[in-house]
Amino acid sequence: MTELISHYDSYVKEFDSTIVEATDKGAVLGQTAFYPGGGGQPSDTGILLAGSREIKVNKMSRSSGKLVHELDSESPAVGDTVHGVIDWERRYKLMRTHTALHILCGVIWRDYEAQVTGGDMKPLSARMDFELESMSADFAGEVEKLINDEVKAARPVHIRILPREEAFEIPDLIRTKINLLPDSIKEVRMVDIEGLDVQADGGTHVANT
Repeated sequence: MTELISHYDSYVKEFDSTIVEATDKGAVLGQTAFYPGGGGQPSDTGILLAGSREIKVNKMSRSSGKLVHELDSESPAVGDTVHGVIDWERRYKLMRTHTALHILCGVIWRDYEAQVTGGDMKPLSARMDFELESMSADFAGEVEKLINDEVKAARPVHIRILPREEAFEIPDLIRTKINLLPDSIKEVRMVDIEGLDVQADGGTHVANT
């Protein structure tokens, strides 16, 4: 299993690791700060430095339970040490976007009690779908003001990891209409926007609204 540094710290931009497997698509590392994608957030891109080689990481993918760094050239050999560098400008935009979606979700749940039915995100561009009983002509403006109030409140954003049983004691932890959290996940990572929103989530986020 590859250790996901981004699971614990979204602000790690560079890291060292070892190639544990080389595949037709790319390389499996012992640890990585690249986010593999999921929950509507795309995977990271960047480079691996191996000696004098600079190898582009086009994306991350999952294959037979392994996280593969898809490369634009042949993978370094198993056992080689590499230095990973994330495309930070792109990642930070995705972090801002993902946290903004959680602010939106928190506001909609708190004030309208509507569940999420879908969504997607790109750097600084995203959508989130809700199941609302009704919408007024002023709805968008009202929600925009409420969201901006939460941004101005400068709420801290915390990452917590709890055993599944303990996590599911938190009310409304799952905001999607369908629970997408597999039974195989025994520890639940939560994103907590202090005083506004707590959700099970595996993505990368900024530290403050």
